[in-house]
Amino acid sequence: MMKKKNKSTYRDNLTARGNEAKTVRKIVSIILVMITLILFIGGISGYIYIKSALQPVDPDNKKDIHVEIPMGASSSTIGKILEENNIIKDSRIFRIYTKVKNQSDFQAGEYDFTQAMTFDEIIESLKEGRIMKKAIHRVTIPEGKSINEIAKIYEEKLGIKQKKFLDIVNDPKYIQTLIEKYPNLLSDEITNPDIRSPLEGYLFAATYDFYEEDVKVEAIIEQMLDKSKKVISKYLDEISAKDMTVHEMLTMASIVEKEAKNAKQRKRISSVFYNRLEADMKLQTDPTVLYAIGKHKKKVLYKDLEIESPYNTYQNKGIPVGPISNFSENSLQAAIDPEKTDYLYFLHDEDGNIHYAETHDEHIKLKQEYIK
Repeated sequence: MMKKKNKSTYRDNLTARGNEAKTVRKIVSIILVMITLILFIGGISGYIYIKSALQPVDPDNKKDIHVEIPMGASSSTIGKILEENNIIKDSRIFRIYTKVKNQSDFQAGEYDFTQAMTFDEIIESLKEGRIMKKAIHRVTIPEGKSINEIAKIYEEKLGIKQKKFLDIVNDPKYIQTLIEKYPNLLSDEITNPDIRSPLEGYLFAATYDFYEEDVKVEAIIEQMLDKSKKVISKYLDEISAKDMTVHEMLTMASIVEKEAKNAKQRKRISSVFYNRLEADMKLQTDPTVLYAIGKHKKKVLYKDLEIESPYNTYQNKGIPVGPISNFSENSLQAAIDPEKTDYLYFLHDEDGNIHYAETHDEHIKLKQEYIK
């Protein structure tokens, strides 16, 4: 009787332990699921928070907020100052961002920031010691402008005589100092005696702010070159992969800029130029003739095509000796990565449309149809 009772007790204990184990496993499973959910939700929340913290406090608010950055201030201290003044959302994110980006050497001083500024804009200002105050002068340089046209704009906007600007921008000694200062942008190619102006094509089209009443020409030139350097540096590997120099690529980009008005046109026209180069044909593009002549004309005449100039692509094979204007980043992209086509010819009609052809016969037919 005792043995039966012991066996029964043993089975009951075994069943109880089994049930207990199942309960423990269920509890553990539930806890693991909860932890996973908490981590998942926390990860999403963290991502959303960090993404928000990296954005400007108010992209539409450009009202100046004056702050002072003390001497020797760390990124942590600077972050706290910026957060306290509601210029950034979270000083911790700012501190981590500067470490990830390996940014340091911030300059002490008094700054005018806005809630519309990004982290990168704030960091750039702090590194350069550039106080973000209201510009005294703001000058916009459009795409497709030559050095002469750029000089004329600065004469109109800043009162700097066109001749003075051109004298400095073409000064051989100054050009040499710029080549040394911008080795990844400028090369000895720009000193070719056949080039009309060494920095033609290198003064980037953009809006520039100046914070002094009397702006030096050198300061203007170097601010524009800084912008060119910033844009072009992103494409150095791609330019090298095409077995072209920066100078050659900017020359191509300037022609594309002058021949087309939008991204689609530029990529397709760029393909025509590369196809012609590959076929050992002359580029035969009118903007190079106009640059060789040195003045704008509504219509290029047959006699104009005969002008002797290293820029005239009706007389010389290959790309010109140098750029014929500045360019937009979009034109540079088109010159680097053209559309894949078999077109060898194109023409503009009176409505601004461009018509392409693969053969000369097709091109002649398009001329007869669209050119009156």
